Amino acid sequence: MDQVKIGVIGVGRMGQRHCRIYSNLRRAQLVGICDSVPEVGEQAARQYDVPFYTRMDDLLQHVDAVSLATPTPLHFDQAMVCLDHGVHVLIEKPITETVEQAAALTRAAEASGRIVCVGHIERFNPAYQELKNVLEHLTVLAVNVRRLGPYADSNKDTDVILDLMIHDIDLVLDLMNREPTSIIANGLSVFDGAVDHAVVHLGYGAGPLVTMTASRVTEQKVRSFEVTAQEAYLEGDLLNKSIAIHRYTSGEYLNHDQQGVKYRQESIVERIHVPIFEPLFLELQHFVECIVEDKPPRVPASDGLRALRLAQVVRTAILEHLVEVRKAEAIMLLPAAIPDLARVQHDESVWRSGKGYTSTIVQMSS
Repeated sequence: MDQVKIGVIGVGRMGQRHCRIYSNLRRAQLVGICDSVPEVGEQAARQYDVPFYTRMDDLLQHVDAVSLATPTPLHFDQAMVCLDHGVHVLIEKPITETVEQAAALTRAAEASGRIVCVGHIERFNPAYQELKNVLEHLTVLAVNVRRLGPYADSNKDTDVILDLMIHDIDLVLDLMNREPTSIIANGLSVFDGAVDHAVVHLGYGAGPLVTMTASRVTEQKVRSFEVTAQEAYLEGDLLNKSIAIHRYTSGEYLNHDQQGVKYRQESIVERIHVPIFEPLFLELQHFVECIVEDKPPRVPASDGLRALRLAQVVRTAILEHLVEVRKAEAIMLLPAAIPDLARVQHDESVWRSGKGYTSTIVQMSS
């Protein structure tokens, strides 16, 4: 197969990006678009000069592969239909709505012989790829990941766990290559009862310690990856594609012209060159290459299942004691308020009233 005929199902914000990239990939040919809203689908079809299909089954008769960029509740049924037609599938994250669906889809994908990729796009971020290469030679002690942004830019159909944190859950699972042994999960609801700000601590026995923060209540967009290792401290910026390595150095005693002994210590900051490539371009290019060259995908359905399973454990733990923040009850944490805050942290009656932060500890079986 020299060129893969591809269709895009769902042409919202992400689907439009898929269309743009497929129309410029050398080994791909965008041959059709399908969307539940005719006006949206027809406009995209005119833009890329391809047919518009109102029914997914009609599109599937003309393609070798599709991108599913539809709402998550539709992923399972649509992906199963695609596999029944013998079509390769790239599914935007999360893989499905439930873990049970993800497990069933994973089994179907493995039995079908078709390529099924899950759109965990950060795996293809050049900054993450370079960071992963550097960490192969270090003894990692702790990892701190932050993914923050404003509510206006977030996906209102789900909470911050399945919208943002699931990216970092996938990255941490990829780095660790094993499940955590324990979880401490904290969460706040700021807007409509869903989890909007979450902090999760993952334990891995003797280490490393992993902390993930996801929020959609911050005005600044942040995608940071900080690693403390025995040999160095690393700062990764997944948004601006940069990596800085702060390495340990030994001190030096100097004696200048009999004027006394001086001590000098220099710190070394190493800047890693990160290639400037669009992660989605690399992801879709990889999907096409897997089809043409018949090679396994970097993010198969089983990885999507693994990320969703851990995300649901985190989500369930937070929802058990979710704190809903109301404007009338908001507390400004000024220096004078710190003693009161200490009292609140140890006052069980305040905790039980739901006015304090809560945390849930979940022990993970090995």
